[in-house]
Amino acid sequence: MNADILFEILDAADGRKVGVAVLNRPQILNGLSLEMSRALDQQLRQWEVDDSIALVVLTSKGDKAFCAGGDLHRLYASMQEAVPGDPWSNEYAREFFAVEYRLDYLIHRYSKPVLCWGSGIVMGGGVGLMMGASHRVGTETTRFAMPEITIGVFPDVGGTWMLERLPAGIGMFLALTGAQLGAADCRHLGLIDYCLYSAGWPAVTQALCQTEWSDDRHENDVLLDKLLRSMSVSDIGAPGPLQKHYERIAEQCDGPDLEAICAGLAAWCDSSDPWLARAAQTFVHGSPGSARLSFELQKRARRMSLAQVFQMEYTAMIQRAASADFKEGIRALLIDKDMTPAWNPASIQETDRKWVEQFFEPAWPAHLEHPLANLEKDSPRQARRQGLSATRSGKTEHTGSAT
Repeated sequence: MNADILFEILDAADGRKVGVAVLNRPQILNGLSLEMSRALDQQLRQWEVDDSIALVVLTSKGDKAFCAGGDLHRLYASMQEAVPGDPWSNEYAREFFAVEYRLDYLIHRYSKPVLCWGSGIVMGGGVGLMMGASHRVGTETTRFAMPEITIGVFPDVGGTWMLERLPAGIGMFLALTGAQLGAADCRHLGLIDYCLYSAGWPAVTQALCQTEWSDDRHENDVLLDKLLRSMSVSDIGAPGPLQKHYERIAEQCDGPDLEAICAGLAAWCDSSDPWLARAAQTFVHGSPGSARLSFELQKRARRMSLAQVFQMEYTAMIQRAASADFKEGIRALLIDKDMTPAWNPASIQETDRKWVEQFFEPAWPAHLEHPLANLEKDSPRQARRQGLSATRSGKTEHTGSAT
């Protein structure tokens, strides 16, 4: 077992079981490594075809974070080792994002209920794990954000799909500013489903074990919903700062003119409201190239399926990992910690639609298909059904589970 992620099975009533995955790197805010993503993906696939498992829980060790993002130090090293100008030469990055995105998509399409306990920091890769869960819990300590503009990339892990589906202007604001949301604002936007106190986790675990789960997915969804609703509270920081400025943000950040949106955001740097000023200042100090790319990604995602959005994000991320800004952003934030990245391009005016097209060009050799081409077919349940069908028809080829 990977010590950075722990798996346990809880006994529930009537012989049913609950699979629990625990992120176990509290010293680095449960940052998600390639090995952790791979181990979690494999375990979820095993649990999905195990009929004794009624539902799955995603949680973490420590009080500070569910998951603060991906393993940026290892990604930085891989960018230094890669051949300049050749995005496909970065083997670690292309594997890291392929495994992570497949895991996130699996959670979105999981055939059993998935409860995510999103207490503490939920950012970047943590959002990817939480977003697809069927039952998402926030607490009084939840700090939800997609602050990728500060390191020269964009809200990925399906973040483009999520943000584009928020009310007009809100998703763009969150992408450009990395603004942090508490549980109340997350609940208002539909980013979480329940608000509980963080101290209530032992009671939730006990209730999960005492519940008589069934073989029916819908019945289990209802049972879990009733359980969490019975423990929910209504006094966690409501209303949040986003609700306070909702109309102003929506009006400023909606529309087809990115430069106008950016100018309006920059004007808020001197706002008397600390939350709004911090959001604006994060934008001003963030990567202009990331702002343009986030804008273009959300615009293209409007008519795409979830799988298509993951495929588009993968292409853009592999290209972005070969650009100067991603490496420079990590250097300034985590390596040298001087907080003074030298972005290239240096202003939003230096980016345009022609410039951004480079991030939508395939990075892999022409004879290869997209690394996530089969994403929609990559399901343990579907594989098992295909295996049963092949057996009944007398076929001998192996079409069983991906585990």
